[in-house]
Amino acid sequence: MTKNLMVFGTASHVGKSILVTALCRILSKRYDVAPFKAQNMSLNSWVTRDGKEIGIAQAIQAKAAGHEPSADMNPVLLKPKGAHTSQVIILGKPYADKEAGEYYDSIGGITSIVKGAYDRLSSAHEVIVIEGAGGAAEINLYHRDIVNIGMARLVKPPIILVGDIERGGVFASIYGTLELLPPDVRALVRGIIINKFRGDMKLLEPGIKQVEELTGLPVIGIIPHTDMKIPSEDSVSIKDKTQNGQPVRISVVRLRHISNFTDFEPLERHADIRYVEPGEELGEPDAIILPGTKNTIDDLKELMSKGMGEKIINEAQKGMPVIGICGGYQMLGGEITDSGIEGTSGACSIKGLGLLNVTTRFGKYEKHTRQVEKYVTGNGKILGSIKGEKVTGYEIHMGESVGGEPAFEDDGSVSENGLVIGTYLHGLFENENIRNSFMGYLYKRKGLTYTDVKMDDCLEELAKFVGEHVDMNLVYRMLEEQ
Repeated sequence: MTKNLMVFGTASHVGKSILVTALCRILSKRYDVAPFKAQNMSLNSWVTRDGKEIGIAQAIQAKAAGHEPSADMNPVLLKPKGAHTSQVIILGKPYADKEAGEYYDSIGGITSIVKGAYDRLSSAHEVIVIEGAGGAAEINLYHRDIVNIGMARLVKPPIILVGDIERGGVFASIYGTLELLPPDVRALVRGIIINKFRGDMKLLEPGIKQVEELTGLPVIGIIPHTDMKIPSEDSVSIKDKTQNGQPVRISVVRLRHISNFTDFEPLERHADIRYVEPGEELGEPDAIILPGTKNTIDDLKELMSKGMGEKIINEAQKGMPVIGICGGYQMLGGEITDSGIEGTSGACSIKGLGLLNVTTRFGKYEKHTRQVEKYVTGNGKILGSIKGEKVTGYEIHMGESVGGEPAFEDDGSVSENGLVIGTYLHGLFENENIRNSFMGYLYKRKGLTYTDVKMDDCLEELAKFVGEHVDMNLVYRMLEEQ
């Protein structure tokens, strides 16, 4: 019989995803573990081997558990498009664009899809670690909630409730959440974790004692604040990013519809990453990155109208490396033509930054989602040193781009001097050779020595850190008592 463990949160962004990642890694030492999140809302996504799109958090959790990510781990993904509308991804494939009300009106049919995905996972694994979404006590959604209350009632797992002390009011949020949960779901909660603690433990202890007395539940973990470099679930995490003092600085343009900014998080282990609004100054970076976007046309218009486009062009002409991923790659070209499916203003043609000899056309409503393996074919000081080597990544994009010297076989483009590079490959900097070549070049320009840090090292470090601050014996007992 499959064992289950569920993680609720008192609110969004309290640390559910990173805790589930750590638990998947820790529990995988004893069990065959898989993560599960019924419904996710995020523009940070991942493409599985069979071309299905899921939230990146579940992909990282799967890797932490030692498994290949699958669409069953995140059967419903909502990708916000603005104006209360999201693209609904069902079992990894685009289903429809729906307003919030429309989506919830159709929740009955989606519930059966979620149950089918969970059943397939549970038949293949010993333990399923289930992640809730947002705050668990959303009383206005109880009758149509599939991700928190719905999954708790379907599976009846032991539940750990996580609160974020950094936000303030953690005891009130914990107590209030528990009091507002339906009685049958409240009875499933077995322990409390307080996350992101920075203070004096002696000052916290009276509060812990009182909340345990009030709720009748043990506080099974106090997790200190940490700056672990694990991919972020959604754009809320950008607000938490601070300068880390690394000697190499990279400016990432924070587009209004930014997506998959996790592409650049592997670089945070080596560089001081600053997210810059289109109307801000670039600062004095050593490189510039244009990220992916859910709306290339509108974001490019804003980029140009606020002067950021001209700033990027000027820096590139001075020899600064500029990298564009997906929508950012499209913006680096000479022209983008839209038949009315990408932007919000209908059919149009708009000039790009002109840093790559590429044109892009959005001709039909068709999304490319696939994992790819390609060889480096581009030249220059960054790609030239690894030319002929293999890279992997995944594509999630609308539109077709043509022209220029390809960077990776038939993908992307590289400028004549090799310092402007565009590609559709998400996950590019997860490749050790690309990461080392790019960062090694930036470090060398500053007369510095570069040393790499790998993702698997970070997952092990995270598991060790959480294991030291959570009573794992109680967690194991929750599993074994099922």
